[in-house]
Amino acid sequence: MINKKLILILGGVRSGKSSYAQQLAGGLGNRILFLATAEAGDEEMKRRIARHKASRPESWRTIEEPLDIAGALRKEAAHADAVIIDCVTVWLSNMLMRDEKLSETEILKQIDRIVEAYEQDYATYIIVSGEVGMGIVPERPLGRLFRDYLGLVNQRLAGKADRVVMMVAGIAMDLKK
Repeated sequence: MINKKLILILGGVRSGKSSYAQQLAGGLGNRILFLATAEAGDEEMKRRIARHKASRPESWRTIEEPLDIAGALRKEAAHADAVIIDCVTVWLSNMLMRDEKLSETEILKQIDRIVEAYEQDYATYIIVSGEVGMGIVPERPLGRLFRDYLGLVNQRLAGKADRVVMMVAGIAMDLKK
């Protein structure tokens, strides 16, 4: 019997989500696939990406895919003990920056494709996502749309996940086990 799990890690900015995901993955085997969704659009983002890369063991395989997470997983996730997707928040931003008219249905269909990739795989998937719904209401329509879509995405993932963890100030709180 396969003992894989779908784990969702939520939290605010600098709450420890990525570090916790890496800690969990490190205990699941030697073959770790890290799927990064960020794009280096400016110097500050290049530095952030470099810091993230430096925090991971060199033995981990990293792929960078800003849009088609499910497609990349179908090509790259075979033979991994664990897969980290870091992060859904940046992925959604990438999607909306390319097409502000994306519908809720289209976004959730993409999330369902990620879950299907997990279901067809043998690895544990650790998905990192931001929690942005506890803050201020964004001033602009695109910001409000992003916040609303991310809330729906997180709900969809949490409903499918075996475990949901909320990170607050570096402390992991299990919401669903």
